[in-house]
Amino acid sequence: MSFRTRDGRNWRPDYLVSIDPKKCIGCGRCYKVCGREVMTLKGLCEDGEIIDLDEEDDELEKKVMVLKDEGACIGCSACARVCPTNCQTHTLPV
Repeated sequence: MSFRTRDGRNWRPDYLVSIDPKKCIGCGRCYKVCGREVMTLKGLCEDGEIIDLDEEDDELEKKVMVLKDEGACIGCSACARVCPTNCQTHTLPV
């Protein structure tokens, strides 16, 4: 699958498929550039379990971004360009 930009150049989407919670620092830069609500902020416990932020704060090791609506991704890769830790995995469409 490939598309063209408005002026006719070839363009292929590069979809976000995963975020590595071990690398993510929860800075929110990716969330801020994504207008599609593909990601959301959650908590990560010491045992590696992803939990909602409204749970006990003493259980949180850190905050991380997770996929909220993977299907809403349009493959623009804006999130990857602003990520300081390179914690995201993107894939080309098949």
